[in-house]
Amino acid sequence: MTDKAEKAQSTYPVASVMSPSNNLVKADDDGVVARLEEMGYKQEMKRNLGMISVLGLSFAIMAVPFGTSTTLNIALTDGGPVTILYGWIFVSFVSLAIAASLAEICSVFPTSGGVYYWSAMLSTPKYSAFASYLTGWLGTVGNWTVTASITFGGSQIILAAATLYHEDCVPTKWQTCLVYWAALLGSLLINIFFVKYLDKLNTVCLYWTGISVVIIITLLSMADHRNSGKFAFSHFDATNSGWPGGWAWFVGLLQAAYTLTGYGMVASLCEEVKEPAREVPRAMVAAAAITGLIYLLPINFVLPDIQPLLEVASLQPMPLLYKTVTGSPGAALGLLFLILGIWVFATIGSLTAASRCTWAFSRDGGIPGSGWWKVVNPRFGIPINSLILSTIVCALLGLIYLGSDAAFNAFTGVATICLGCSYAFPVLCSLLRGRKIVKDAPYSLGKAGFAINVITVVWISFSIILFCMPTAIPVTDPSSMNYASVVFAGFSSIAAIWYAVNARKHYHGPTLSAVRMESPLA
Repeated sequence: MTDKAEKAQSTYPVASVMSPSNNLVKADDDGVVARLEEMGYKQEMKRNLGMISVLGLSFAIMAVPFGTSTTLNIALTDGGPVTILYGWIFVSFVSLAIAASLAEICSVFPTSGGVYYWSAMLSTPKYSAFASYLTGWLGTVGNWTVTASITFGGSQIILAAATLYHEDCVPTKWQTCLVYWAALLGSLLINIFFVKYLDKLNTVCLYWTGISVVIIITLLSMADHRNSGKFAFSHFDATNSGWPGGWAWFVGLLQAAYTLTGYGMVASLCEEVKEPAREVPRAMVAAAAITGLIYLLPINFVLPDIQPLLEVASLQPMPLLYKTVTGSPGAALGLLFLILGIWVFATIGSLTAASRCTWAFSRDGGIPGSGWWKVVNPRFGIPINSLILSTIVCALLGLIYLGSDAAFNAFTGVATICLGCSYAFPVLCSLLRGRKIVKDAPYSLGKAGFAINVITVVWISFSIILFCMPTAIPVTDPSSMNYASVVFAGFSSIAAIWYAVNARKHYHGPTLSAVRMESPLA
């Protein structure tokens, strides 16, 4: 054993992660706090979140009715009903594999560090720091861009609602950006001054999502024309995409992949959950897939002519779809109100998760200026500086829209790619080391774990290429380009420069963790 390992073991009590007899899931607060200390951190946040609240946050971040609505134009462009329906089913299965893989690891290492901590613990000592740094940046950028995409999509829908009564109204880019920044500011203020009510807000989100079934009932009951079962289940038209049919279907999977990609973000709240090793994994694998299927299949049955939907100036066809199907701008506005309600919860929840991810990574010095971002405000008991940083980064990302109409696609693409990569890395590390560290996990995948982990890594590797593709070709001007690769490269460059200048010398990952040193695989 190295001197470094002996020092870590003398600092924290040793409790092996390899044996279930150690009872990693403790019901009492002292046990949870002791486990956190074994992982190298002191308890700074209040543990006031239960299972229902965490589940509500998970639903808020994924925001299925809202997420599928804001990305509807992608699926309509790249295949229509077949892409909407079977794309959702396919991505639901692979997302369940990813969520289950992460939940298994989270049950062993329930900390707000999430993916970057898991990568450090599951990789070999030689590469631990670099693996942690790489995964930490991917996860943090993914959290930021998810927050940006959720907030931006809702801002577009708000302005698109104005066209329900004034069809000649075309929102300007500046108007969209101003609404976007106002929404970010509102979310920031709620996260700071109403933090004690976030638990209740997350719970209300569950009920609001359930009430939103009214949207489907209203559309089916008011529609003058309903499509046949053949159309709903088998109509495929990719002529608007320019891609070959099969590839267009894959490109259109971004609608489902983006909506379902937020399950891992709830790990950032581990240190605010009463029993994180049990409750957070459960929230990760909650079946948002069923919610999406209930919402999307009826849409296929009432879907009007697709071409006008794709020609709306806001790039958000759902308001026009509601108006066309119901024949009433008032009814359409009422349905949008339900969608925008989900958006409010999603915006608040995603910024909460992004700030906690930023705070956790800063504790180990992963972000420039970490000394500022890791501070927990003693008055509010939350990392306000990390909240402000996350808000500012998202606000700056909104400037992309001033140069490109495809900014929203860039946000969704980068969010899906970055979060996907950050999810895949710890799972890959676990696979390469024979899954020995997670074999006795409280939330165990058992004998199916190897196959489930392989599906996770293979799909995410393929999706990196897939979601850098433009929604439609040919790309005739800069405004129609998919800027996902540009944003991804920009953040990667910042991370690489910071690593070369500072992090490679000073960043060592979660080095104070006793559980890392005690593992026989270390």
